[in-house]
Amino acid sequence: MTYEIRPVPGAAGPPPRPPRGDRAGRVVAVSDLHVRYAENRDIVERLRPVSPDDWLLVAGDLGEYVADIRWALERLSAAFAKVVWVPGNHELWTPSKDPVQLRGVARYEHLVGICRELGVVTPEDPYPVWEGAGGPVVVAPLFLLYDYTFRPPGTATKEAALAVAEEAGVVCTDEFFLHPDPYPTREAWCRARLAATEARLAAVPEELPTVLVNHFPLVREPVRPLRYPEFALWCGTEATADWPRRFRATTVVHGHLHIPRLVMWDGVPHQEVSLGYPREWRPRSGPQGRPVQILPTVTAAAGATGSSV
Repeated sequence: MTYEIRPVPGAAGPPPRPPRGDRAGRVVAVSDLHVRYAENRDIVERLRPVSPDDWLLVAGDLGEYVADIRWALERLSAAFAKVVWVPGNHELWTPSKDPVQLRGVARYEHLVGICRELGVVTPEDPYPVWEGAGGPVVVAPLFLLYDYTFRPPGTATKEAALAVAEEAGVVCTDEFFLHPDPYPTREAWCRARLAATEARLAAVPEELPTVLVNHFPLVREPVRPLRYPEFALWCGTEATADWPRRFRATTVVHGHLHIPRLVMWDGVPHQEVSLGYPREWRPRSGPQGRPVQILPTVTAAAGATGSSV
């Protein structure tokens, strides 16, 4: 990896972009920065691209409070040539102490509005095409949610799966803070997002490969190492299992699991790019928070950050 995290000299403010030189631009990715934690916030403040032409893919979970999300997007969009953002479940929460009490679709649309103020690409915008090294590639930010189909063995319904999870003491905080308004349920919102997104991806010219960016994994394989396997219920949908091959993905980028690693599945790299909470990343070796290079493509051996399947 060629990314650096360096101290910021002088007063606080948007980080300066690096001077132009001979370094070619890259597409890099990170997620789950959770900037409510001071140590994570410090990492974001010190994050720099190598080239002024670098793009940054942010696969969700910058934070829960709208002010924190805006702060992070301001910093990142000031540093990188282009920032592409997708929401995580934390951005969609409505914490009781957040001055912005919007819920569900209204909250998401509010965050999209902030992104547009800052020039950040969202799932509601035209998909940008990376024309640099490794391109042309369509970068497709997705917002799909989950529908409780990553169920424990022996369960065939959402209700049965939730009962198993509750018995194991596993209940995602989304059940209390992620409201689907005006949809009746989170899975109904997920179905609507799936239908709209599938139509958009089908319209991408067939000669163009894609990088698919979503907060939740698109296939179930990356969730298998979860310490609490019942948590998989809140990690994706079986409906996207064939999307990586069907929509010509050179890489799938996701976060959410806080298990940064590369999984090869059905011939497609699935790159989990999360930072996670300080208690999770402190024990890891090496500098934390460096974005993972997505384009130009690195080999599986060179790019792996964990086990490959």
